[in-house]
Amino acid sequence: MTIGIAHLLFLSFGIFAIGLCGFLTRRNALSILLSLELMLNSVNIALVSFSKLHGNEGGHIIYFLVITVAACETAVGLAIILNLFRLKKNIRVDEATELRV
Repeated sequence: MTIGIAHLLFLSFGIFAIGLCGFLTRRNALSILLSLELMLNSVNIALVSFSKLHGNEGGHIIYFLVITVAACETAVGLAIILNLFRLKKNIRVDEATELRV
């Protein structure tokens, strides 16, 4: 039994939709960061599935690029969240305007 491209794209769309709903509805900075990671991982699933469909390695190379960017984004995001928590004792995005210089 093999998994077809339609199944992988449906899975990718479902994960992206969950991440997008979380990104749009949450006010907690950590939840928004996790939702963004879900969206990036769903794009990775789509890239690898299209790469498998066409038989080239381009999707796999871009996969590693996206994972690297996601790791950098997480490091910067967590640093911002830690500064926000240090200043306000909560991590609500609505009160993040305090971090402006």
